[in-house]
Amino acid sequence: MKQLEKNRTMELDTFQKIAEHEQVMFCNDPKTGLQAIIAIHDTTLGPALGGTRMYPYATVDDALEDVLRLSAGMTSKCAAADVDFGGGKAVIIGDPKKDKSPAMFRAFGQFVDSLNGRFYTGTDMGTTMDDFVHALKETNFVNGVPEAFGGSGDSSVPTAQGVIYGLEATNQYLYGNDSLAEKTYAVQGLGKVGFKVSEHLLKSGANLYVTDINTASIEAINEKAKEMGSIVNVVDSEDIYNVDADVFVPCAMGGVINDQTISQLKVKAVVGSANNQLQADSHAQDLLDRGILFAPDYIVNAGGLIQVADELYGPNHERVLLKTKAIYDSLLEIYEQANLDCVTTVEAANQKCQKRLTEEQNRNNFFVRTRRPKWNIKE
Repeated sequence: MKQLEKNRTMELDTFQKIAEHEQVMFCNDPKTGLQAIIAIHDTTLGPALGGTRMYPYATVDDALEDVLRLSAGMTSKCAAADVDFGGGKAVIIGDPKKDKSPAMFRAFGQFVDSLNGRFYTGTDMGTTMDDFVHALKETNFVNGVPEAFGGSGDSSVPTAQGVIYGLEATNQYLYGNDSLAEKTYAVQGLGKVGFKVSEHLLKSGANLYVTDINTASIEAINEKAKEMGSIVNVVDSEDIYNVDADVFVPCAMGGVINDQTISQLKVKAVVGSANNQLQADSHAQDLLDRGILFAPDYIVNAGGLIQVADELYGPNHERVLLKTKAIYDSLLEIYEQANLDCVTTVEAANQKCQKRLTEEQNRNNFFVRTRRPKWNIKE
């Protein structure tokens, strides 16, 4: 009986999340094995923009919950990054190591194209730029593709740089000095972003604890450390939470800040690239209660978004770098506002984003009203 009540609660929660979205589309192509979900959360600021994740979800419900959460986060990220796009996301159900194919991504491209510009997408966890070269054959609503195909290249580069700016801003706020040197960082995940962040930290003279399930990534970062005359401390995935570090840097899956992990943390701050790091918004208050500063992830990891959004106006690396630098000032502003208002950094960031959405909604409503056909209700 309790399990039925729990399932019912989960169903109502998912329904509520769907109701908060403008559009949710299920995509199925038996010929290629494609099973995907596209979620458009909010287009107040412009067409929805968000990457496509491929992951072997255990159930469709798990995939739906993930895409709804991620797409809502993209709305906030777009607002915070001051780009003229709304929030959206897509997930493909499957193992990226075994199940993907060119035909699958062409089929996915057809579904994206059917939205007629309401949704732009590109790479995310489990997908690559090359995957979307195939999707480009079916739709123009793709970004983050290789430079040879007119794109701006690897979006993990500005994402990692944004994390570095976030770490510098955090050190400035905590210590009055934004130097990365001589601090200790616990990096969770050495993927496309985490590895670049770790490499930069080593070059800056920082101390590192790292963990990753991919042994090749561990070997690669150890090799980098040897080249620089540094040492990397490798720990098991469950031990990364309780190491003696200054900053925890989550760069893998979301939901890693939860009831089980918060009590283990010994750090002064959490700053990383992973999406939806808090399992629940209430965990922001738990961190605050323990004196741990939390950098809202959608602020810190906005570098990649800035690049792919900018790409739609024509690739320009210098322009992207200038926009990405704003993460430093934006994060400092959120820290200071949260302290001033006695709220969590998540609340301060959300208030900032909501303010922009409200302002833009008023502007967009004006244009909608002026463009809408005038119906003669007397006829």
